[in-house]
Amino acid sequence: MRATAYTAKGPKMGQEPPRTTIGFDDIDFSDLDFWARPLDEREAAFELLRGRPEAPFYAEAEDFGAGVGPGYYVLARHADVLEASRLPAVFSSASGIRIGDPPPADFEIFDSMIEMDDPRHARLRRIVSRAFTPRMIQRFADDVERTAAQIVADVAGRGSCDFVKDIAARLPLRIICDLMGIDEKDHEFVFERTNVILGADDPEYAAQTDDLAATMLESAAGLGDLLDDLARVRAERPTDDLTTALINANPDGERLTRQEIAAFFVLLVIAGNETTRNAISHGLVLLTENPEQRDRWASDFDGYARTAVEEIVRVASPVVYMRRTLTRDHELASGQRFAAGDKVLLCYWSANRDESVFDDPYRFDIARDPNPHVGFGAAGPHFCLGAHLARREITVVFRELFRRVPDIRASGEPARLRSSFINGIKRLPCEFTPTG
Repeated sequence: MRATAYTAKGPKMGQEPPRTTIGFDDIDFSDLDFWARPLDEREAAFELLRGRPEAPFYAEAEDFGAGVGPGYYVLARHADVLEASRLPAVFSSASGIRIGDPPPADFEIFDSMIEMDDPRHARLRRIVSRAFTPRMIQRFADDVERTAAQIVADVAGRGSCDFVKDIAARLPLRIICDLMGIDEKDHEFVFERTNVILGADDPEYAAQTDDLAATMLESAAGLGDLLDDLARVRAERPTDDLTTALINANPDGERLTRQEIAAFFVLLVIAGNETTRNAISHGLVLLTENPEQRDRWASDFDGYARTAVEEIVRVASPVVYMRRTLTRDHELASGQRFAAGDKVLLCYWSANRDESVFDDPYRFDIARDPNPHVGFGAAGPHFCLGAHLARREITVVFRELFRRVPDIRASGEPARLRSSFINGIKRLPCEFTPTG
């Protein structure tokens, strides 16, 4: 059976969106109804923001019981996002990375590198980096190849599947859990808890609880407890996994506490699992909607792999934004002024479509080079520590798909996560000719 690609409703990812009549007053990052708008309207909204001489200011909605905040600015242009990212002493991460201020209880559970400034951030990153030895990095490479082959082999005979659940989500989840030494019986637990934490704004997940904040904290605490228990075991019975390496990492006499190791795991499964699975999922959507680019990549996979993966990450922009908080008054090179205490969103999605940086930015082009996207964050201390692994996972899974099920196509509309923070896909039906 030759798979039949679905016909997208509305604009396609990686193509010029139709002009819409959306106005500045229709844009509100805090309003989840904005994130339920059609893709072309959201793209038009970001284009409108990039054209404004000053960063717009928005009122703030109540966020998980923490109270209504003072509001925030949005940096939509590529140059402004880069400049703010390179000034971590001014644009601080320590007060939170999402729009709303989290309740104090959050910090103990989510207290990881991503929400720290130097010197705490530098200390943790240095210790964690030392755990990634050449032997560990080679294990990454071997595990990704082996796991991707098994995942695709498991579905190759079916002819159809849910691409997210059966392929895109399995690879990064399995890699991270195996590296940390998490038993396979706990993989589904990790998957479910991750969905709850990052899908909290989505009605599908929110409807499952009466107290969303408590459910999020409980999910994060469950992940932390899982790793804390494993760390206790590895302290007595070390192996060659990453948990053992983190316990024993001791640069300059510094060690991670068990709480810091648990917080790192929560960050790893959220940032390393969720974002990579969404990049892979968006990749299939993009290749289905742009068949000429798919055929181009198939004609010379290795020749286009590097640029194709970067273009998938640019267009997908799995993390929509990161928030920073001003530590002092500051003026950007563009002339935009901020006061100490101001909240600022670095909008990666918009920056990755900046017309002044990317030629024909709405076109999906697997040969785009150079491609200075900020899909892994911008240059600076918070650039994604797992970018190299994510790139490898995306490359390997599509190589295996092209080899085993070369005609795989999305066969229905992607079920998109309603979130201002993650550009996620929950489910994506796909079809292909079954192979033995």
